[in-house]
Amino acid sequence: MSHLPNLIADLALILISAGIITLLFKKLKQPLVLGYIVAGFLTGSHSFIPTATIFDTSNIQTWADIGVIFLLFALGLEFSFKKILKVGGTAVIAACTIIFCMIIVGIVVGISFGWHKMDCIFLGGMIAMSSTTIIYKAFDDLGLRKKKFAGLVLGVLILEDILAIVLMVVLSTMAVSNNFQGKDLIESLGKLVFFLVLWFVVGIFLIPGFLKRTRSLMSDETLMIVALGMCFGMVVLASQVGFSPAFGAFIMGSILAETIEAEHIEHLVKPVKDLFGAIFFVSVGMMVDPAMIVEYALPIAVISLVVIIGQSVFGTFGVLLSGQPLKTAMQCGFSLTQIGEFAFIIASLGVSLNVTSHFLYPIVVAVSVITTFLTPYMIRLAEPASNKAEHALPRSWKRFLDRYSSGSQTVNYESNWKKLLLAMARNIVIYSIISIATIALSFRFVVPLFESQLPHFWSSLAASIFTIICISPFLRAIVVKKNHSEEFTTLWDDSRVNRGPLVSTIILRVVIAVVFVAFVIAHFFKSSVGIIVGVAVILVFVMIYSRVLKKHSILIERKFLQNLRLRDMHAEYMGNKKPAYAGSLLSRDLHLTDFEIPCNSVWAGKTLSELNLGKKYGVHIVSILRGKLRINIPGASVRLFPLDKIQTIGTDEQLNVFSEQMMQTESSCENVDIESSLMTLKQFMIDSRSGFLGKSIRESGIRDNYKCLIVGMERNGNSLRTPDVNVPFQEGDVVWVVGEKEDVYQLVSQKN
Repeated sequence: MSHLPNLIADLALILISAGIITLLFKKLKQPLVLGYIVAGFLTGSHSFIPTATIFDTSNIQTWADIGVIFLLFALGLEFSFKKILKVGGTAVIAACTIIFCMIIVGIVVGISFGWHKMDCIFLGGMIAMSSTTIIYKAFDDLGLRKKKFAGLVLGVLILEDILAIVLMVVLSTMAVSNNFQGKDLIESLGKLVFFLVLWFVVGIFLIPGFLKRTRSLMSDETLMIVALGMCFGMVVLASQVGFSPAFGAFIMGSILAETIEAEHIEHLVKPVKDLFGAIFFVSVGMMVDPAMIVEYALPIAVISLVVIIGQSVFGTFGVLLSGQPLKTAMQCGFSLTQIGEFAFIIASLGVSLNVTSHFLYPIVVAVSVITTFLTPYMIRLAEPASNKAEHALPRSWKRFLDRYSSGSQTVNYESNWKKLLLAMARNIVIYSIISIATIALSFRFVVPLFESQLPHFWSSLAASIFTIICISPFLRAIVVKKNHSEEFTTLWDDSRVNRGPLVSTIILRVVIAVVFVAFVIAHFFKSSVGIIVGVAVILVFVMIYSRVLKKHSILIERKFLQNLRLRDMHAEYMGNKKPAYAGSLLSRDLHLTDFEIPCNSVWAGKTLSELNLGKKYGVHIVSILRGKLRINIPGASVRLFPLDKIQTIGTDEQLNVFSEQMMQTESSCENVDIESSLMTLKQFMIDSRSGFLGKSIRESGIRDNYKCLIVGMERNGNSLRTPDVNVPFQEGDVVWVVGEKEDVYQLVSQKN
């Protein structure tokens, strides 16, 4: 009998127990994550079933690490950096308030129990993040996904996810250096921003184009392999530069989230993510020691109360601070009263780095279980609690909150100076990061190649020229971009006072470009500062006035922006997203609305000129979406077909009338004579008295006049055959026709 490896036996035990327990939890309508944790406890070394424990925990831990990678990769696929711009100020203020306050509270609680500094800091990070999975499920179970406060909560969760990634990087840096100085934290955050911007920009520039060019070669299998290859490639790269592997997985997921293949990749990866994610949560359950939970029952109870009360209070305060009403704020705060996936991931990070105590992991798991079970009750408690709070508040406080919340609806005026300076700062940061990375790669890989092939002077000259050419499009963008923007020209024309500061911004950006070029020259040639700066200034002005460089710089930026907007453009083309101009219609009391032509509509098959919708209802059809085909500004001869999606512009009143009329045009089967609509097959003979004698099928008018179809004909005893439409009928021909009953009988009766 062959020997079965322990890994396979352990995996069988894990999946069997997880399957049974999760079926039970599904029956009890509880989160599956808790089922996985219970399954892990039953198969772990602390289980009360000694015969059902795994053999090798180290192998399972490796699989659990892979599970974290898949979880973060899937989270990145659901995440988009553009979502940060869409969640609004409410989510930003609330998320930052909750995370900062909960970290401080967690540290204070840890210190009060006399724990080590690193335990306290990791505890603060664990209890700062609410569980996206559990909140999603709770909202679905309670039917609250469409509520206003639910949208705000989901926005807060988006921000918490990205801030959790940042927190993991910071905690990893602190754990490795074991240093709490602000300088080290600033350096680690600067490193994080540098690589985040670099990877995102390069990824958006390269990956969508690669997927587009290879789409014809991509089956489901190859697309999944390519996507996972990119994921683990970024995992290795992130690990090489000092970040956690989970951070690399999240970054690659967020890059792929901007491609049109994002939903497809997410669908393909989901089964793999579910498998390894289950193993991760099972491994979390294996860490639970009942004896340790009993020993630390007081900290578990205290931390559970801290999570419930802290998230409720700080969540409510953060949403109130952003200008929302008290009721909405309390509904948001009470919905966030649990910890989940990121608490486990941060806990496992502390264990893998050997910086947290052995008791912290089981405590966090126990707190997660308690707060998860209480989540639906806390959500239900929010509304009555808000009603009591409103009754208990003094009138002066109520008036202040009403004025404050109503003021949040106003939109602050953003000056042209603010817009211009923010855009310039963004360009300087992005293009400087790309230039630094390009110089570093050139020094690391290209310069040694030149030095091995050429004498010292010529190798230095060739390497410096090559490096400067590579960074020249980005330096030109730093200097020139936004100099002809609407904000710049408006400020220039408005007042002469603005011209001095505007010229100063140009000079500052020229200086930045000169510094880059001078650094490259100084690296290869030993000369006076004046000569190096003079040559650098000349080269920068050559870059500015070079038409070839201008063309390449514009093409590079255009390709990046096109790739960045590719998913949105594809969604707009397919009708899954409103076009950009739809928002501008609101100021003119016009709206863009999608309608679908019903399957049994009498409009189906008619042209737009026949329907004359513009004259009848005052609406305008701007696009017709038919499967993957989009017809923009359709002409009068274009026909509508069943299930066509038509994008229509009109006022609210016009669109309501149009919608009602379109629904009324559905043909009903109730008043239709079904029997007369049935098709029948009949035959008749051409005799000497027949009016069809001597006429061809085309000339007989049987199809046009009688709406019948000749499907065959017998002549001289020959079997049924397909007739030639130009051959005339002869006496004795037997003609077979098909059509509706009335039409067929009318034809047969009139054949003479």
